Amino acid sequence: MTTRLSLAVKLDQKAAIALADELRGQRGADLDLDAAASRHIGSLAVQVIVSAARTWAASGHALRLVNVSDACVEQLGLLGFTPEGLVEGATA
Repeated sequence: MTTRLSLAVKLDQKAAIALADELRGQRGADLDLDAAASRHIGSLAVQVIVSAARTWAASGHALRLVNVSDACVEQLGLLGFTPEGLVEGATA
């Protein structure tokens, strides 16, 4: 079974720290990160998600970024990522 975690509207430094804490409690199962409400994603949040994707892959579980808002897609592009590449690149 896949767990779904809704991401914050603003994924700034403060939210990234909270996200890292929350992700620690979700280990051991497939996880979808729902970014439908997210309007801002900063580089620290990107680092947290990439690290989580690597951790999930190493344990044989899937971590996906789903329902990514257009604003989030645009900001990821400015940082050199796509929503898919953010988590899939961590597993390569």
